[in-house]
Amino acid sequence: MPQLPDVPLPGLYGDAIMDHYRSPRHREPILQPDVESHEYNPFCGDEITLQIKLDDCGRVAAVSSVSQGCSIIQASASMMADVMPGRSLEQLGQLSQTFRSMMRGNSPASEALLQMGELPALQVVRQYPVRIKCALLPWVALEEGIEKVQARSELADS
Repeated sequence: MPQLPDVPLPGLYGDAIMDHYRSPRHREPILQPDVESHEYNPFCGDEITLQIKLDDCGRVAAVSSVSQGCSIIQASASMMADVMPGRSLEQLGQLSQTFRSMMRGNSPASEALLQMGELPALQVVRQYPVRIKCALLPWVALEEGIEKVQARSELADS
């Protein structure tokens, strides 16, 4: 990883983003994950592998979010992983929609903000439209993973 300055950077690189970039959380691989997806942006080289282990009640017991690329994807992936434990896949889907809405310029309701951890720090990315895809890539991986689980469930039910 390149050496980064210890002074705050203006604009896009706020403290929370730089903290999650320098020290990403939840990077340990999960053996036999219930949900796994991989996304790659060939235009910039950003990529993420997301793994989720569910408990018996269908809630996130463990998450692994390993990303490579710019500071924005790494911060978004780390912040997303921080708020996932204890949530159901349905709740994660709702959180994903809230995050997408926030990235389109809508302000989340107070209750939603309380459940987003440090994710609102990524609102600054809206000022740099070309970087929004960087922030959204982990969420695309999450949504793809949820769709895979739902498809398996539907096949098992039929």
